[in-house]
Amino acid sequence: MAQSSVEVMHFWTSGGEAAALSEVKAAVEAQGVTWLDAPIAGGGGEQAITAMKARNAAGNQPAAMLMLGYDIKDWAGAGMLTDLKDVAEAGNWAEILPDPVKEFTYIDERWVSAPTNVHRVNMVWASKAAFEAIGAEPPTSWEEFNALAQRFAEAGIIPLAHGGQAWQDLTLFDSVALGIGGPDFYRKAFIDLDAETLGGETMVQVFDQMRVLSGMVDANFAGRDWNLATAMIIEGKAAMQIMGDWSKGEFTNAGKVAGEDYLCFPSPGTDGDFVFLVNSFSMFTQPSDEARAGQAILANAIMDPEVQRKFNIAKGSIPAVKGVSTEGFDQCALDAIADFEAAAVSGTALPTVAFTHAAPSAVVGAISDVVTTHFNSDASSTEAANMLAAAVDSLR
Repeated sequence: MAQSSVEVMHFWTSGGEAAALSEVKAAVEAQGVTWLDAPIAGGGGEQAITAMKARNAAGNQPAAMLMLGYDIKDWAGAGMLTDLKDVAEAGNWAEILPDPVKEFTYIDERWVSAPTNVHRVNMVWASKAAFEAIGAEPPTSWEEFNALAQRFAEAGIIPLAHGGQAWQDLTLFDSVALGIGGPDFYRKAFIDLDAETLGGETMVQVFDQMRVLSGMVDANFAGRDWNLATAMIIEGKAAMQIMGDWSKGEFTNAGKVAGEDYLCFPSPGTDGDFVFLVNSFSMFTQPSDEARAGQAILANAIMDPEVQRKFNIAKGSIPAVKGVSTEGFDQCALDAIADFEAAAVSGTALPTVAFTHAAPSAVVGAISDVVTTHFNSDASSTEAANMLAAAVDSLR
């Protein structure tokens, strides 16, 4: 048999992301498989999906692609993804993967993707020096967050590091909606797509808080990549960033230490709740034995407990696999592991809206358009809530 190779398409191009992916690459190459890297820049993954659609139309699918949420379900439903049944059964995936992870791995009774990690989306990353400068403690409510922002601004520190991209706006929205409305509201709005909830008074309050956040960013936020916003925290230019824990990979890559150089805590009002994002590599059906062998080696490498440990330390996330050693994880990660386990039991592990886990991509796109329009205009919160309900209703 000819030497196997595996083409891996992804959008992990920041320093922390590249460092994490290198752990999987090393494990694959150690098995004699050639790694063909196919990066597509763009933190939210939209550009990668666009590129994937073009390649699919040309009949040139990669062996594996980093894919999120309902995108996996869509490609699986179209019959484009291979079944990793043999690898999954040999590795006992049914037992070692938590239920929230399996939802985006085991689809229509087929194992279509290998999960690398779980991210917590509802997080705040903060400059310890900035908090010490004004003598502040981490906020636990949006009222406290807003009051701190005013104090940071008065001290000449940008309160909120943010990049003006639609997916980043929607990431803020995840945290604000959960923090204002709570888990039941979040489920009714974004999983059940309940019209009264989408256009109701609590949603108006969510948009009210989003409007406050829009006043905390600097004048140059438009178009800024997420990792450059994280760099503003690392460099002490800004006080806080509301972003998933992939931000921690940037701190780690910069040699910064949690608790010493930066702070991490759940976004206001969400302590104990866990908005999750599952990263996984979906495997496209391949024509040759060599290609399929490469896919199997890639999947096994991803699921290896030691690879999971090293990958997630670099990425800032937590393992997708149960029972991985926590050696080397910092307190941010240890807290996230404990909170995810508890939330999975209590029912407060909630799929992210921003990354198409809670709803199909068309619905998320409609929500995103309203959120970004409101964030970048003077539209009222009531208008935004009404637009949100109407946008989702148009897709029923």
